[in-house]
Amino acid sequence: MKTHHALSVAAVALASLLPVCAYAAEKNAANKPAADDLAVVGERIRQTGDQIRADLVEARARFDAQKAHEEAERKRKAELARQQAAREAAEKAAIQEAKRQQALEAAQAQARKEAALKAEKAERERQIALANQRVKDEQAARERAAKALAEARKSVGPSAMASETSAESKKERAARALAAARQLSGPRAME
Repeated sequence: MKTHHALSVAAVALASLLPVCAYAAEKNAANKPAADDLAVVGERIRQTGDQIRADLVEARARFDAQKAHEEAERKRKAELARQQAAREAAEKAAIQEAKRQQALEAAQAQARKEAALKAEKAERERQIALANQRVKDEQAARERAAKALAEARKSVGPSAMASETSAESKKERAARALAAARQLSGPRAME
């Protein structure tokens, strides 16, 4: 666009010289122009041509400088866009990593909670099993104590126990039988 403008200026300059040259030519033709006048006109035309060439070179240099400036600006904008895209990608990756980490922590917390619930349930079941076993052991101990008491009564007999009123009372006999049963089954069996 600048080159076109420079060419337009050159064309206008040449066109403006034509009437002067034509006028000078007519005048010289009428007056029989001298060689000096022709030399002056030739010099003037050469200077004008040199000026036009210099203007064209300057316009071309300005055009090239403008083109280089626009290219540098385009590259700068492209680099800024690339950096912005890289920042956005990094931010997106950081957000995704944070979400992944949060989901992992939530899954781990859920797994810990489930493990704690399973452990609690297992402990309750173990306590229940221990309590059931204790009840069975106590029942077995009572049965053994009752059996031992029954055997003690059989060995001595009901009449023998009734005739021993002088040495021991019924309470003492029960206490002795209880002590014997405890020794057979352990101290917690009769509680």
